[in-house]
Amino acid sequence: MKIKAAVTHEQGQDFKIEEVELHEPRLDEVLIKIVASGVCHTDAVARDIGLSPFPAVFGHEGAGIVEKVGEGVQNIAPGDHVVLSYAYCGSCENCLSGHSSTCENFNDLNFGGEMSDGTHRLHQHDQPVSTFFGQSSFGTYAVANQRNVVKVDKDVDLALLGPLGCGIQTGSGTVLNKLKPAFGSSIAIYGAGAVGLSAVMAAKIAGCKHIIAVDIHDNRLELAKELGATHVLNGQKSDVVKEIKAITGSGTHYAIETTGVPPVVKQSVHALRPLGAVAIVGVTPAIEFDVHNDIMAEGKTIMGVIEGDAVPQLFIPELVEYYKKGLFPFDKLVQFYEFDQINQAFEDSKTGKTIKPILKIS
Repeated sequence: MKIKAAVTHEQGQDFKIEEVELHEPRLDEVLIKIVASGVCHTDAVARDIGLSPFPAVFGHEGAGIVEKVGEGVQNIAPGDHVVLSYAYCGSCENCLSGHSSTCENFNDLNFGGEMSDGTHRLHQHDQPVSTFFGQSSFGTYAVANQRNVVKVDKDVDLALLGPLGCGIQTGSGTVLNKLKPAFGSSIAIYGAGAVGLSAVMAAKIAGCKHIIAVDIHDNRLELAKELGATHVLNGQKSDVVKEIKAITGSGTHYAIETTGVPPVVKQSVHALRPLGAVAIVGVTPAIEFDVHNDIMAEGKTIMGVIEGDAVPQLFIPELVEYYKKGLFPFDKLVQFYEFDQINQAFEDSKTGKTIKPILKIS
């Protein structure tokens, strides 16, 4: 079938909405009419550093309505409202033990450009076009493996839900699935973008006593307070480590680092109390640590977390329930754009004008 999609032909190139051919779903695959797709920093990184082969259709926070299912698909039917998340194999040790976000085949399935059977569903001028995250949701339709597909309630605005598939899942899941902070504990969240603010809301759900948001934009810090932060610090105006230790007594029990900025990553470690743990979720370059003084001597833990260590089919419906109960108001992060405004949406995300852009596609 002919569809419209945002095609990227070369590294760093702006998105161009063009006609491409989308082939029928095969074994274990689902055809989805895309209603909306979130704009995520990972899409920009993949485009700008060539993370997937070109030409490619990016987009990995899709939400839509199932139109057709292939052979072998279970518990998904035409008409279902769905959110699309990351691809995983379902059969490696990590997948089988409930940690599909660290699937041993994660990179190949999400960034390799091919479907799980090694073929392509997208073509243009008889040439293959790479699929991203097993979905390529910057298009009017997408074909995805059933493992990418999460059924959601039909009584919630479907256009709003796409970001639950990656960015919002990452922030909230890192708190609720990985760190699992004890009631009354303290947590610092570095970066008040979509991932960080999702972590703030999750920390409030978890009952943290001190929820400290750190950013350089005062408007984002104000929103962090609205969403549950008990304290906010502007990193350009405060001695962050000193202030956090003054608030907590000896540092935070937990931290989440979303910025990938080396000095901020170091702050997240230095502001931990002994035995504290920080989860790194941002794309981060090489950093030099004094392992003895920064980590070992105080029993601290630095861990990497992908996709909030979430199993999407279990976790995303939980987030929707929290949202329906007013406990997870992630709609306050969102601004909608029309599909043909895709390049403006990415620019507004880059400058910080918009926390979480969502493209309305159909």
